[in-house]
Amino acid sequence: MTSKKKGGAPAPSKAVDALYAIAEEIYEELDGGQIPKMKIPLRTKANIRFDSKHAVWKYGNLMGVRSAKKLKGALMLLRTMYVLEFIRDMIRDSKSSTLREMYYISEGWDIAKFHAQEESNLLAEDLEVITQLLREDFKLRPEESGASVIGNLTLEEITRNGDRKRINCRDDVGDAGYTIPYNVEKEKVKLIEADAKFILAIETGGMFDRLVENGFDEDAKCILVHLKGQPSRSTRRLLKRLNEELKLPCATFTDGDPWSFRIHASVAYGAIKTAHISEYLATPTAEFVGITASDILNYELPTDALTPRDVGALNAEMTDPRFNDEFWRNEIQTMLQINKKAEQQALAKYGLDYVTDTYLPEKLGPLGLM
Repeated sequence: MTSKKKGGAPAPSKAVDALYAIAEEIYEELDGGQIPKMKIPLRTKANIRFDSKHAVWKYGNLMGVRSAKKLKGALMLLRTMYVLEFIRDMIRDSKSSTLREMYYISEGWDIAKFHAQEESNLLAEDLEVITQLLREDFKLRPEESGASVIGNLTLEEITRNGDRKRINCRDDVGDAGYTIPYNVEKEKVKLIEADAKFILAIETGGMFDRLVENGFDEDAKCILVHLKGQPSRSTRRLLKRLNEELKLPCATFTDGDPWSFRIHASVAYGAIKTAHISEYLATPTAEFVGITASDILNYELPTDALTPRDVGALNAEMTDPRFNDEFWRNEIQTMLQINKKAEQQALAKYGLDYVTDTYLPEKLGPLGLM
């Protein structure tokens, strides 16, 4: 089966072929008088390991079976068939859907409808695990709006009319920057060139705007990427592509708290939730230049007290393999000892230019980036 995009170009068939393979296996079991089933790697904590060689989370070899032998399994297989057809139709018609829309679409599937969006989200992830494709290949997109990029980066993006448009993420955009689309794969976004030394991925919008206003992208010759808190998959994927294809080092600049530490970890090493595609999303060479416990002390920053939830998160990070080195152990222990956390914008204590004139050069300099 081959579908068409706008402009008459054939759409990739790998997703459709993978969907048909799943459906055909179930059909053959039914045709042979067997109870249909679907094998899938177990997505449990016991089956997730940290691959130290590649520095990413991965699923292990434990497999589970979703069988129609029980009612719950039969319903999930039925929902799977509906989802396969829904995705096939979207690819055929050059449409896409948010995960939320797919959940509501299922209201018309009678007994196969989902009872909560978490069920439909998990099924979309199951299909990624089984096919080793991305949900973007299935034309499924997230709800969150895209993050932003500003810097001397030139790329080509496919427009709504199917044409390629060349965009410079400094000269052809406004103050908000270039908005990252949900699909940043090569067939949609082609990276042309970048006149930059490194990428700086920034957690908060306020700090991103501060660096843009101060002209840090030009002064430091870097590409600024707003992570918008916990970064979306498309943002992490673009960071990885910029790092690998354009050979740009990456640094993350976040608040100084356990949740921001995890933002860096998700950029650098991936997250447990997306362990099946960590190698597509993670940038293991990313360096952390965010606020640390040592910074709180050395720069005498304004702080807030840790909450019990913060303390629990920091203690959990002490056993997280992503933080298993001397730097992170020392910083986490120090934060627990001083019982304080701080935001990026606490640096404004010393003026609006302090972060670009002093703090970032002092953090980036030892890494050879400034």
